[in-house]
Amino acid sequence: MQNNKGNGLAIVLIALGGIILLGMALPLIHGIFRLLFPVVLVVLGYLGIKSGRKIIGWGLMFIGVMTLIAKLSWIIGPLLGVALVVWGVSVLKGRRSTY
Repeated sequence: MQNNKGNGLAIVLIALGGIILLGMALPLIHGIFRLLFPVVLVVLGYLGIKSGRKIIGWGLMFIGVMTLIAKLSWIIGPLLGVALVVWGVSVLKGRRSTY
């Protein structure tokens, strides 16, 4: 009888290889790194600012934040629209005077 300790790793490797061969992993990996890279830039910028390298830190943070805004614009736009509508309704309700 063989030892079954290494079977879990073997199954994971076979599944990962099959996913890569099917071409399904590349869009998933691309989607993760598409958002992960700007977050890493923001974190590195913050660490740069904290360590005293303010110019490099602010530069990295600016690039990271601008990239995140561009990547998340599909959600930022509608949220901004909803916020403006709610704000407008609250302004209209606040201007009514009772006689």
